[in-house]
Amino acid sequence: MHLNDLLKVLKKFYDMRNDALKESDLNREKDPTWYKRNDLTGMMMYVNAFAGTLSNLESKLDYIQECNVNYLHLMPLLDSPRGRSDGGYAVADFRKVQEELGTMDDFAALTAACHNRGINVCLDFVMNHTSEDHEWAKRARAGEKEYQDRYFFFDNYDIPSLYEQTCPEVFPTTAPGNFTWLEDLHKHVMTTFYPYQWDLNYRNPIVLNEMIFNMLYLANQGVDIVRLDAVPYIWKQLGTNCRNLPQVHTIVRIMRMICEIVCPGVLLLGEVVMAPEKVVPYFGTVEKPECHLLYNVTTMASTWHTVATKDVSLLRRQLDIISELPRDYVFQNYLRCHDDIGWGLDYEYLENFGIQEVPHKKYLNDFLTGKYPDSFARGELYNDDPRLGDARLCGTTASLCGIERFGFEGNQEGVDRAVRYDITLHAFMLSQSGIPVIYSGDEIGQVNDYSYKDDPEKSDDSRYLHRGKFDWKLAENRHDPATVQGKLFPVLDKLEHIRSSMVYSTAMCQFIPLTPGIIPFLPLYVRMMKKNLSESTISAKMIKLHGSMKKMVCTQILSPDVRWKPKVCRFLHSDAIGCAEINNNF
Repeated sequence: MHLNDLLKVLKKFYDMRNDALKESDLNREKDPTWYKRNDLTGMMMYVNAFAGTLSNLESKLDYIQECNVNYLHLMPLLDSPRGRSDGGYAVADFRKVQEELGTMDDFAALTAACHNRGINVCLDFVMNHTSEDHEWAKRARAGEKEYQDRYFFFDNYDIPSLYEQTCPEVFPTTAPGNFTWLEDLHKHVMTTFYPYQWDLNYRNPIVLNEMIFNMLYLANQGVDIVRLDAVPYIWKQLGTNCRNLPQVHTIVRIMRMICEIVCPGVLLLGEVVMAPEKVVPYFGTVEKPECHLLYNVTTMASTWHTVATKDVSLLRRQLDIISELPRDYVFQNYLRCHDDIGWGLDYEYLENFGIQEVPHKKYLNDFLTGKYPDSFARGELYNDDPRLGDARLCGTTASLCGIERFGFEGNQEGVDRAVRYDITLHAFMLSQSGIPVIYSGDEIGQVNDYSYKDDPEKSDDSRYLHRGKFDWKLAENRHDPATVQGKLFPVLDKLEHIRSSMVYSTAMCQFIPLTPGIIPFLPLYVRMMKKNLSESTISAKMIKLHGSMKKMVCTQILSPDVRWKPKVCRFLHSDAIGCAEINNNF
């Protein structure tokens, strides 16, 4: 019955998909590696912080294009209750936009305008839970058994206590435990994240069907990339940690198959916060594909570890691990996001050097919050848990690089050094294989916004430190070389153009592990393969290096078909990464 209902509704969503979106689907089916080239540059933002409303955001698309952005990630914008929204992740209606932002028609108009400019739109899809203000939750609270079955309700604490034995806490300080007692119902409800976010029960086929319909509805509004929020959490099993269970992968495969039927041009981005080698199962297999894209959270964390320690060994190890993964795996790379920086590092590796997890996390947080002597960084802690000696970090890239500190002190030499540091980190991020995404405001060196402390709806969540309103007056300085903005914006622009001008398909690069700086040299590889060149011919090619690129080491192997192919390419350099281009005349 439920399967028949699913199939009938899928046909309806396909029929409702407009001609422009269907044409895009066809074009992407003809070019299935379109998102695997290095000509995508992303930017993430909250609509209200950047432009106020969806209509105003549409009027700002000229600026977004000036930032070379063709991958626009909009933070949650669906209806959610004020004061209990968790930054928009407590969704009360999956088919309604927050009133202060506009309407769903405004959103559809925005996506259409983006598509006309070649800009892809990414939107979060919150799968694990709904707001307690969602219609299902309201009807469950009213005592309707059908809707209570869409969540996890228990009359007493017996079974919840068994879950608590194996399920870790997500927010142990701000939202301890995994269940919330509802006094009006005299029942416990599962709330993995916050008490006002009720976990959905995907054992119930109605839940799976309805959530798939919600996803397709958003896809038909013009969403190109659906970000599956907190996807490892969506299946609950007693006696487990309720993370990354096999049933999760089954559900994601179902969603992938359905997208390929109804809207084959739409990509799935999985929010899986683990090391790259551990998130690999979420890509699926050739026979059973799952997500198209995944977050590269460990490289992000390892980057800031390098900033605090001035030791690149952990970061190099991380890149080596990534380079060994299949080239078809596409990661989304970033220096920071709307959330926090968590220290999920490779402590087993660090222990080889006498580094212990708890004291090392304290050092990283002390340095990046400016407590450590002579630290240039200015950040704040999020969810500090003294019991575990654990805390996460918040702050804009500019503030963590020293622009805030030295600017406040009036130290121009320090500001210039901080700007160079900021550029170096972005150059490194842009040199990685995958899709680079910059957080809105980082392109103009925007610092922390401490005004959140004066807002009672935000003051207990330090993540709003780096979610401040975009400063359009600062943006006006982006072409003035005497300002921070004029020193940062044009260089990032140049780096982005270097990256995007050398288009290649990831699928063509299966022989090359993509380490920092390799991307600009991929055209050399492609041309070499097409011409079947010999080792001596390759070594004779002229390559122009810029900045501090010092040496290229290229090891070659003889393949069974007697063709020379690059196997490993690494660049030894100082502080500038990825600033290289091929001489067009070679």
